[in-house]
Amino acid sequence: MKKVQLIEGSFAANDAIELATQIIHTNIKFHENRINSQIGEESITMRETRIKQLQRDLFELRNYIEQQKQPINIHSTIEIE
Repeated sequence: MKKVQLIEGSFAANDAIELATQIIHTNIKFHENRINSQIGEESITMRETRIKQLQRDLFELRNYIEQQKQPINIHSTIEIE
């Protein structure tokens, strides 16, 4: 297994929101690009569902972060097996 530590630290709310937004938007863009190159209806539907879920997750995350009174700790690791 290979691990890459992407994010490790404490961030002000605005910075945490910006960081999370950029990461989630990158993931959404990945799925959008795959939709444009996919032929199968099932694959397209799965990716559209995933995009909608990521958008909901981002909305909820932004609301959560905005309610916090202290710095936001973010830990993000990619694990490849």
